[in-house]
Amino acid sequence: MRSPEDEQPAVSVDEKVVDRHNAPPGMTETVSIEKEEKTYIEGSVHDIQEHIEDEEDSPIEEVRAIVPNTDDPTLPVYTFRMFLLGVVFTCLLSFINQFFYFRKNAMTLSPLVVQLVAFPIGKTMEKIIPKSRFFNPGPFNLKEHVLITTMANCSYTTAYAIDILVIQKMFYGQDIGWGGGILMVWTTQLLGYGMAGLCRRFLVYPPSMVWPTNLANIALFRSFHIKDKNWTGVTRIRWFLYCFAGMFVYYWLPGYFFSVLAFFSWACWINPENRVLAQLTGGANALGMLAVSFDWSTIASYLLSPLVVPWWAIANIAVGFVIVSWVIAPALYYSNIWDGQRFPIITQELFDKNGEIFDIDMVMTPEKTLNATAYETYGPLNMSTFFAFTYGIMFAGLTSVITHTVLYHGKDIIARFKRSRNEDEDIHGKLMRAYPEVPEWWYTTVFVIAFGISFAVIYCWPIYLPWWALILAVVIAFVFVLPIGIIQALTNHFFRLNVITEFIIGYIRPGYPIANVTFKTYGYISLYQCLTFVGDLKLGHYTKVPPRAMFTVQMIGTLLGGLMNIVTARWLMGSVANFCTPQGYPFTCNNTLTFYSASVVWGLIGPGRMFGEDSPYRPMLWFFLIGFILPIPFWYLSKKYPNSWLKWVHIPLIFNATGMMPPAVPMNFSMWCAVGFIFMYWLRKHRHEWWEKYNYVTSAAFDSGCAIAAIVIFGVTSGSTWSADWWGNGGWDANGTIDNCPLAAANASNVCAIC
Repeated sequence: MRSPEDEQPAVSVDEKVVDRHNAPPGMTETVSIEKEEKTYIEGSVHDIQEHIEDEEDSPIEEVRAIVPNTDDPTLPVYTFRMFLLGVVFTCLLSFINQFFYFRKNAMTLSPLVVQLVAFPIGKTMEKIIPKSRFFNPGPFNLKEHVLITTMANCSYTTAYAIDILVIQKMFYGQDIGWGGGILMVWTTQLLGYGMAGLCRRFLVYPPSMVWPTNLANIALFRSFHIKDKNWTGVTRIRWFLYCFAGMFVYYWLPGYFFSVLAFFSWACWINPENRVLAQLTGGANALGMLAVSFDWSTIASYLLSPLVVPWWAIANIAVGFVIVSWVIAPALYYSNIWDGQRFPIITQELFDKNGEIFDIDMVMTPEKTLNATAYETYGPLNMSTFFAFTYGIMFAGLTSVITHTVLYHGKDIIARFKRSRNEDEDIHGKLMRAYPEVPEWWYTTVFVIAFGISFAVIYCWPIYLPWWALILAVVIAFVFVLPIGIIQALTNHFFRLNVITEFIIGYIRPGYPIANVTFKTYGYISLYQCLTFVGDLKLGHYTKVPPRAMFTVQMIGTLLGGLMNIVTARWLMGSVANFCTPQGYPFTCNNTLTFYSASVVWGLIGPGRMFGEDSPYRPMLWFFLIGFILPIPFWYLSKKYPNSWLKWVHIPLIFNATGMMPPAVPMNFSMWCAVGFIFMYWLRKHRHEWWEKYNYVTSAAFDSGCAIAAIVIFGVTSGSTWSADWWGNGGWDANGTIDNCPLAAANASNVCAIC
């Protein structure tokens, strides 16, 4: 596909191919790659065109509807604007998302923003930069656009290993420094990248491996590079600018001048001295019934923007959230299950037998491992009722995915997998022959180097993870990558191995908290990163981007993103007072606190003690069985009544979404579901033309405007001593709450615990 301004139309592979000369002058490696690709194209296209008919297309209906069966191999990809915009957006996205990760409302800026913003900037560069093979070889094209977005996509999710570095420094009193930190981040990210290259023949090349999320992305790319027919109204870019500016200006209210708007707990103010009322209606630290939010970062945090999730998924999450948060949680708490009223109703904090914050220093050796004798005296470790119950939810979420996938998609997966082993290339595979493939030894080298340096990380710094455990973590990732990858490629479902990995190492090697989370990171994130990279490779396959160009931008994005993550994290740890505490609002580190609690539960104390025979939390293990069984009746009923609402019930989605509380609080879910109903149901149904044009653009503009405003506000507050100190800003310094509802985080034994 070409930009509409390009006079030369896109061509299929069986048409004449024009030589391309877009290698950047002075860049030896790029020039050599470009020459090699050019030679390959000139020598192979003639052979390819003899075997491809004009009418040939993908055997998959969804792919035929979205992905063009044509290509223009002459489109330039190694251009100045591609590299510049890719690097800039990669750095910005990784910085902004890491910055927000530590905030009370951990909003994530998605690559959708890059897709939208990169296009007008690229078109502007096309018009103002003098013509040049490298700097401006012609119209800004779709392949450049895909590469820019792919580079940013490799960095938008904050590196999982950052949490290890933060909890080591903030809670365990250890600091592995810049060297150990960046090596841990890079190795955990690049192990997955090496694995991705080895999985291409199974997860990328077969036509039956669809990767449905890419189809939505390609539809958006096409909307930019192909002129809309019969377009009326404001252009998408102008609408984006309007919404961006509006959100940037508006966010100063909930973000700085009137922060109570973020958690508007009006019902709590009827009787601020009533603890039960505060626990039920408090938005920031409680169940959030009747509370509302006028803060986009509160609405869009944890679950991404509600404007990009289908309504059927929002409805499932809404039902699960209401049952868990507003029915089961208060029932357990006010029944005093596990003596839970000694603790706040919602918290990821850990407590001792007296209801005080658990002091890990009382049970650790100088090497930061468990002192079993001291634990017998000081323990046991206690969790809030809600936190313990959400562990059960996560157990159920893991096993429910297995049952759901087998029942709802099992036959299709088996059929497509059998076909993938011997099916012929489709049109997209044949068109990709025009480009030299990335040799497997490139990926193997990346994997071997990352794996080798990983041993240096665990032995040169105080990680206490033995060599065999590192091998076991990588073996787990390798064992699960193909079956989970096939399921994700066909159904969009992803099995999260974080609970299983920490469970395994917790039983094998209890008493080592940092070793536990490191094992989890090398086992779980290697797999997650691998499938993220594979999904991007399939996007490049569909859009006919040269594989070596994809390799280049993915490597750049991964290395740059990891570097920006650690720079941002260490900067915030050194510059924010009371970082990762309630007094450090908005940098309360809810995600990191949950990660820290997991390191104590699974690593320091271990699952043997936390869920053993003498533990009150042992019943949570039954949720493995509950999750495995629960999809069965809904599947049976959906078959018996195929036209009923039962066909939309998605048990894994319900479990896995609600298992995010904490760090999320119920108000994040209630407002997210409400806004999702407005945009993804009402507007889509009753204002479909507007929704189709502007919905996703509005989402990206709100995310961007809110994120940029928050960073500017942080700069203002850091650079001056003035603050809007009044009732409308809650008062974290005074009583630890932002919504003027201090008893929301109290407990039954001391209603003035934080007031």
